[in-house]
Amino acid sequence: MSTRATDGHADNSYSIRVQAPYRLDLTVNVLRRLSSNRVDVLTPKGEYLRVLGSVAEPVIVHARQASPETLSILIEGDRREHPRLLALVRRMLGLEIDLTRFYHAASGIPWLHPLAFRMRGVRPPRYPTLWEACVNAIVFQQVSLVAASTIMGRFTLALGEPVEHGGVRLYHFPGMEQVQRAPDRLLRGAGLSAAKLATLRRVADALEGGQLDEVGMEELPSPEAAAQLRGIKGIGPWTAAVILLRGLGRLDVFPTNDTSVARNLALVGGSAPHDVAAVLEALGPERGMLYYHLLLARLDARAGLGHVAASAHQSTRHSGV
Repeated sequence: MSTRATDGHADNSYSIRVQAPYRLDLTVNVLRRLSSNRVDVLTPKGEYLRVLGSVAEPVIVHARQASPETLSILIEGDRREHPRLLALVRRMLGLEIDLTRFYHAASGIPWLHPLAFRMRGVRPPRYPTLWEACVNAIVFQQVSLVAASTIMGRFTLALGEPVEHGGVRLYHFPGMEQVQRAPDRLLRGAGLSAAKLATLRRVADALEGGQLDEVGMEELPSPEAAAQLRGIKGIGPWTAAVILLRGLGRLDVFPTNDTSVARNLALVGGSAPHDVAAVLEALGPERGMLYYHLLLARLDARAGLGHVAASAHQSTRHSGV
């Protein structure tokens, strides 16, 4: 895989070769969940927009799939930050992940194989920071997909800094300092319960104090990293698994004890009983991809997949998302 400056726009435009199959639209859909997401934006033309960088010096990243094997990345901001941001975009969009083993395992599961084939090209996305992963997982605890997405929208509007760009209003994801400074009434007004608000602030304290460290957690096996997360009051096994999956890219975890799993399995595989443990065993270290495929199936069923090209089809308690 290579990155090169695009001819004619060498100052801020880059072309990234990706290993096919790759689908930017599907990958962004599982990153953002619903179109109400105000941070991760997928335009009607299939362009992904995201504000990164600091509030004082925002950087706008555009990603567009120019061909099945090429992404075009445009970065508007301090050029000195481009190498770091390109690496971050690669990570966020799962560009380095090889899913050969997942597709091989999925081919042996009759109800999963058609879904994996239809959604072929999705890669596991990853939030840019551990903080963002923690916030999303905590907000999505024990509420529906729509309810949690609504709360995240209100949370973003209440604290996120808006950036106007080409007629589109983009938002910075609210940082730890903003949450720590915000009055309870503002966050409760966004829909956060007292318990979730307290957990968010405990996570911010742990990250600021070094008890949680993304670099250090990267070096830990998933069980140990999960145990470290569960050491924070308000983070249980489900939340820890979602943080590991969406925040650290750990495909060897799957959020269990999730009542929506049975509902989504019925949506994909029919009403016959499914041995989830056997499926996870068969998928092995790529079991986390089942999480993303069940989410895509759910979004597809409710016509919630943004910008899925017509030709692409031819080539709760816990929300579970």
